[in-house]
Amino acid sequence: MNAAPMQEERLLQVILAPIISEKATMLADKQEQVIFRVAPDATKPEIRAAVELLFKVEVKDVQVTRVKGKNKRFGRFFGRRPDWKKAYVCLKPGQELNFAAGE
Repeated sequence: MNAAPMQEERLLQVILAPIISEKATMLADKQEQVIFRVAPDATKPEIRAAVELLFKVEVKDVQVTRVKGKNKRFGRFFGRRPDWKKAYVCLKPGQELNFAAGE
């Protein structure tokens, strides 16, 4: 996939944050998968291209899931947190993602 300048700008906005949790750490160790919070309108090819562009790794597969927002109560008022999207990115064997590297 060849990234044009305008498309490259879009790819930089696709990945919002890595998800660091016990489950995410276990997946990263055993199955070479990394979990990201992504833009709600992001597609699998966009997520793949964004990860490859930002972290200089090869992506094997991308799985996407929508997370429903929780119902919350603010005093006597009820509200709802927004729905969001997360992506499970499976890296090719031998690839490693390091968030601490500032290169």
